[in-house]
Amino acid sequence: MLKKAFFQIHWFLGITAGLILSLMGVTGAIYSYEQEILKWMNPNSYQVQVEQKAKLSPAEIYQHFQRTQPDYKINSITVAKDPAASSTINIAKEGAKRGQNILINPYSAAVLPEIRGREFFQFIQQLHRNLTVGPIGKQITAACTLMLLFFVLSGIYLRWPKRHSFKQWFALKPQLKGRNFIWDLHAVVGTWVVIFYLVLACTGLYWSYEWWRNGMFKVMGVERPQAQLQADGRNKPVNSNAQALHQAAQTQTVGRRANTTKPAKQNTLDQAQINLALTKAWQHFPQQLGQDYSSITFNVPKHANSEIEINFVDVIPQHERARNRATFDYQQARITQLELYVDKRLNEKIMSSMLPVHRGSFFGPVYQFLAMLSALMMPLFFVTGWMLYLKRRKQKRLTLAARQNQTQFQIDPNAAHWLIVYASQTGTAEQLAWRTATSLQEAHQPVTVKALQHLSLEDLKNTTQLLCIASTYGTGDAPDLTSSFVKKILPQTCDLSHLRYAVLALGSREYADHYCRFGHTIAAWLQRNQAHALFNTIEVNNANPADIQRWNQALVQVTQLDLPSMHIEKTFDTWTLQQRDLLNPNSLGAPAFNIELLAQHDVHWSAGDIAEIQPENSTARIHAFLKQHQLDANTILADGQQTLVQALADKDLTAPIQTFKTADELLAQLSPLPSREYSIASIPSQQVLRLVVRQKFDAQGELGLGSGWLTAHAALGQNIALRIRNNPSFHLIDDDRPIICIGNGTGLAGLMSLLHARTRLNYTQNWLFFGERQQAHDYFYQHTIEAWQSTGMLQRLDLAFSRDQAEKVYVHHKLREQAEELKRWIEQNAVIYVCGSIQGMASDVDQALKDILGETQLEQLRQQGRYRRDVY
Repeated sequence: MLKKAFFQIHWFLGITAGLILSLMGVTGAIYSYEQEILKWMNPNSYQVQVEQKAKLSPAEIYQHFQRTQPDYKINSITVAKDPAASSTINIAKEGAKRGQNILINPYSAAVLPEIRGREFFQFIQQLHRNLTVGPIGKQITAACTLMLLFFVLSGIYLRWPKRHSFKQWFALKPQLKGRNFIWDLHAVVGTWVVIFYLVLACTGLYWSYEWWRNGMFKVMGVERPQAQLQADGRNKPVNSNAQALHQAAQTQTVGRRANTTKPAKQNTLDQAQINLALTKAWQHFPQQLGQDYSSITFNVPKHANSEIEINFVDVIPQHERARNRATFDYQQARITQLELYVDKRLNEKIMSSMLPVHRGSFFGPVYQFLAMLSALMMPLFFVTGWMLYLKRRKQKRLTLAARQNQTQFQIDPNAAHWLIVYASQTGTAEQLAWRTATSLQEAHQPVTVKALQHLSLEDLKNTTQLLCIASTYGTGDAPDLTSSFVKKILPQTCDLSHLRYAVLALGSREYADHYCRFGHTIAAWLQRNQAHALFNTIEVNNANPADIQRWNQALVQVTQLDLPSMHIEKTFDTWTLQQRDLLNPNSLGAPAFNIELLAQHDVHWSAGDIAEIQPENSTARIHAFLKQHQLDANTILADGQQTLVQALADKDLTAPIQTFKTADELLAQLSPLPSREYSIASIPSQQVLRLVVRQKFDAQGELGLGSGWLTAHAALGQNIALRIRNNPSFHLIDDDRPIICIGNGTGLAGLMSLLHARTRLNYTQNWLFFGERQQAHDYFYQHTIEAWQSTGMLQRLDLAFSRDQAEKVYVHHKLREQAEELKRWIEQNAVIYVCGSIQGMASDVDQALKDILGETQLEQLRQQGRYRRDVY
């Protein structure tokens, strides 16, 4: 629930604040290289022709402008050591806190061309900081920066439990298509930029909120500078942690200053004193400094305290604002205070260089470039987030419209109404029912879709056209939820002579004795009650596309409507077989294996869901087939993408082969191998998809298709085609009611996923019944189950190992032994989950529950969703 809440907040804020953050990201990326771009655009302003004479001193520059521009109030003069670099004067300008910089020729003091592009970057800066709308915009950008911090942290949280390998976290997967690729782009690239966005958000908030700024100083362990009112009325920060002062030229050391500064004298300096200060500082300071520099800035003194403040930049500074500060006594011609940037502790450097940290230059040019790219990628997350949101919203809208019979298609008012009912255990019949409904609606037909358990005789009497799509479950049984229809409706007789119907029966030919039985049962009942069949019942073997298409073609023929083709979409993803362990060495039964797989994309499933595997043929089987038909394994197919041996991997090689001339003609005769389904034994937070697979053997002693592929033929590290199939009828309840888990053999897998999910939620009212042959060899996941029991996560455990005593004991025997306790748990609103073989265990358990609780109460539990089965 917490993860769902974070997800909802994540996408909601993303689609609302994403546009502002995208704008801030792009403008921030541009502004981070302001100086570099301006220098590139204005070479004639930043560079001059070198002359064979010394540059003008600060005093000479000051005197020049006093003569030529007496209205200039000069704040500072900067002289670069590079002979080709221009000098700079900073003059007071109304509305500009830091004044205005004017570049001048260092040899003549002539004003150089005005900087082109400066206004553009001022606009970009305002757009970045406050969207150019002042304080209101500043509050908006500040709030969006807080949201960026939430996006980063919630994104990590939402992704963290799912993958742990470097490749899964950081490698893009271009082979993915559609929504999967968009999500991968959003999540993987988002992981790349996590560090950059954390730094950008945390430092950006420094200028947004006073409480955040105070918190940063406290967390970094740096005392915040206090503003001290100077004689000229300006607030100047005083550093209480001033560095040790030294006088390099005279090897003199001056003691560390205290938290107070000398009281400023109020005398205003005249031009002669300013000239004296600038001259003395220029003559003596560089010599006494004792180190090289790239530029020196002399702040024009304002008070008669014999001091001039000087800033200078190292030859190779750490970043553009890594400035050293000094105070020079021009009367005594000595340095009285020197504060070197390099001597500061790291936390002090960070807190005194927040803008370089924010734009990335603090960490060097490579990081700055990567930070700039990360900021430029901000729109990517806005766009992909919107795409994901729109796709999800469209899917929900279509589903809701279909369920409420509110279709976007224009309906023919003269057309007869269609009632489509479905009987589904795992969702396939329901999916086909909605596909059929959509197909008819596109042809302007009125349609209602209803689950078979909600169908009444009145519904049948009030409709003239019925389509029934029914799955057969277990050994010819009806799906669990349709038991009320089987008991209440099927025994009745009524006149349905007005009704025309068609039945689509779903099943598996592997259960030949019970193939599509329930569908045929419904068709026989309708026929007995004088309903008229539109066409013969159509059987579907394991959702075979050709069978489904026969259903669609039959509807086209009887309705004379132009219906689009219909099929069940099965898109298998690529997983990696990571681990395979034998669970029951020396067992009397067939070997059972713990199979663990890792996805090559982000994926989520719920406890109780099913993994559908697309098996492949073994190498030996393929080569035997090639040898039988005298084929070359390396034959290139017509598409030029595959060899013959690759194409045969997932084909059914047991069917009779007609004469063929080319490999492509051969492949056209071969149908795909049927898929295999397994209960999932893990939950996503465990970072692997775990299956329990027992080897099966056919009459010839060969391994079964799915079990052979997973337990023997596929190599560790090999790709496995797998898709998650939603199994809502076996999903875990979302509250802390008690649950009773009953299963045997490999059926423990589905129960393990439920119990793993319960323990993560700290729900302890769990009871497990598990049966196998021998405890010494067949106690699957014994250590995990015993750990749950010892920690109180599993309140009750009943084991039935049939071969450990003379008289065989099975799970249903244990149920009968615990009948009274079982009743007490049911009275406490417990939910029963049964997973395992329907032949024997599930049917025996069902009978035991009927005997203990009564058939009526068990049926009520089924209808209330408190008796759930995943049996096979």
